[in-house]
Amino acid sequence: MKIAIASGKGGTGKSTVAANLAWALARSRDVALVDCDVEEPNLHLFFPAATTDVPVTTPVPVIDPARCTLCGECGKFCRFGALAVVKDCVLTFPHLCHSCGGCTLVCPQGAVREVPRTIGRIACSRPLSRLVLISGVLNEGEVQAPAVIRAAKARAEGHPLVIYDASPGIACPVIETLEGSDFCLLVTESTPFGLHDLRLAAEVAEEVGIPAGVVINRSDGEDAATVAFCRERGLPVLMTIPFSREIAAVQNRGGLIAALLPGWEERFIDLFAGVSP
Repeated sequence: MKIAIASGKGGTGKSTVAANLAWALARSRDVALVDCDVEEPNLHLFFPAATTDVPVTTPVPVIDPARCTLCGECGKFCRFGALAVVKDCVLTFPHLCHSCGGCTLVCPQGAVREVPRTIGRIACSRPLSRLVLISGVLNEGEVQAPAVIRAAKARAEGHPLVIYDASPGIACPVIETLEGSDFCLLVTESTPFGLHDLRLAAEVAEEVGIPAGVVINRSDGEDAATVAFCRERGLPVLMTIPFSREIAAVQNRGGLIAALLPGWEERFIDLFAGVSP
């Protein structure tokens, strides 16, 4: 089973839910936890351990000047400005390339070939005997987050239970994370901004065709608007985490409430039961 944990906005506690759920489940079964927030991965802070790093590469074009006739077809095709045909050469801008391979197909002279370029890495560790942590890390200044996410997810293939921690928002990295998931847990908070962005995230999950449920984090007891929205959209509220000084103190120390506070391990196991078919 593959569970994606997402949120319409940052700071709702998405990674906290992912880490606690993974820890609670790893007490009794094998779990692969995949940090797909590749621009700001943080699950390693909950699970410090030695890592094995694997580079992530993506193909980018290189021009053979002996074959190139400066016809301009490659530059016309590219919608991302990664190729520019000037007076006596073709300029390439690898950081803008989205590795679609179209320039190699449209070149009539076969003057374009692709070479791998490193854009990030996958950090793999085993912080617990039954927990594997796979973190995607996008190199600074790069834009190809989906490619690193795909590589991180590929490393988790074959595990019976995989938890994906998505990046915040509803952009391409989130869509890439949701792809192939069996269920999406949407983490929100009972604020006007939280409800607004929950609407957006719920629409994305619905559009992708993935069943979803909601976790309300930092609840102050004023959840009526959020609960009403969830009822209207047929989204079950699977867990409510209160706005608590005790919980905040554990999290501020980088701890896990499932491990350190009574009753929370069981509550996260119950959360999984609500997700399971």
